[in-house]
Amino acid sequence: MVRLYLWILLLLLYSPIVIIIIYSFTEAKVLGNWTGFSMKLYTSLFTTGTHHSLINALINTITIALISATVSTLLGSMAAIGIFNLKARSRKAISLVNSIPILNGDIITGISLFLLFVSLGVTQGYTTVVLAHITFCTPYVVLSVLPRLKQMNPNIYEAALDLGASPMQALWKIIVPEIRPGMISGFILALTISIDDFAVTVFTIGNQGLETLSTYIYADARKGGLTPELRPLSAIILVVVLALLIIINYRADKVKKGNR
Repeated sequence: MVRLYLWILLLLLYSPIVIIIIYSFTEAKVLGNWTGFSMKLYTSLFTTGTHHSLINALINTITIALISATVSTLLGSMAAIGIFNLKARSRKAISLVNSIPILNGDIITGISLFLLFVSLGVTQGYTTVVLAHITFCTPYVVLSVLPRLKQMNPNIYEAALDLGASPMQALWKIIVPEIRPGMISGFILALTISIDDFAVTVFTIGNQGLETLSTYIYADARKGGLTPELRPLSAIILVVVLALLIIINYRADKVKKGNR
């Protein structure tokens, strides 16, 4: 019974993805209408000028996600180290504050940031979207790094200081290698959340013509249908994410075997 439930759950989760991938190999404009095997949608997706706005939205999404994830990883890692070195009561209080943006609804975060930028007179566009993504991605990085700090032997850092290392050298050569797996996990999580976000982006994107993949799909759906080239694009993104997961899990297993 449990196995049957698991298969049903997996079917519900992955059947829509499989359908999109299958119908990315046909020219039909309507999903569900198979007109024969074809790679036309893939060639059309990357044909210069054919879907200029879609490719621009994809580039904007990737660049915003990379910048946001990188900055969030740096800020979140430093914040996690600071939180870890606080006293127990202060650590609990700051950890609670860090959890609020995660538990808070995305629409509330989006409206709050929108009102903040308006009150400060900041023109909304690429910069405000990046700042907004950094804001809601950083707490996730903190949560990814903190467990690695708790597992670390604190005496190693103090031993490095006693042996003549400066605090910065001890931080770079002792703490960073210990928390690197958490930083990588936090970076990937922040990257995924940034690419996936819609609610916060739509409130901070402004009206200067900037589009991300989520806002492009939303606007496209409101017109009465989705661009067929979104199907091969979705398939490509899925393959890339799957390849990254396989590589990361392979490296993690290799490290575990090396530590035994």
